[in-house]
Amino acid sequence: MTIWRDTVTLEMLNDLNKNTLGEFFEISFTEIGPDFVKAKMPVVNKTKQPFGLLHGGASVALAETVGSVASWCVVNRDLFMGVGVEINANHIKAVTAGFVTATCAPLKIGGKIHIWEIKITDEANELCCVSRFTCMIVPTRKP
Repeated sequence: MTIWRDTVTLEMLNDLNKNTLGEFFEISFTEIGPDFVKAKMPVVNKTKQPFGLLHGGASVALAETVGSVASWCVVNRDLFMGVGVEINANHIKAVTAGFVTATCAPLKIGGKIHIWEIKITDEANELCCVSRFTCMIVPTRKP
């Protein structure tokens, strides 16, 4: 059984990143499970802080990206979208190169509020950051 409202593909998720911060940071969705999504991001100059480490803000951007997209996968996309209202992150281990992978799973999926846990690991599958993201579900704004 899946938590996703309709069929979701990696192509659909990666298309959401076009012309966004997600594209700038080269975030790419890599896996969709029955109750999780995964995305990876390179640890390169544009995602590092001045001392050569993965920037905490880049980790948070990765976490919010996967959490927002996960909420988008749960709701009726013609009527609703998710907007972030709170995010926190604990940075556990420094990363200087390679890729980090975010795994996003629900803690609570309610009618108006979704809470996601995002674990970010390095290429050795060691935990680097853990984040909790709260997303409010609001009506889709029509142009």
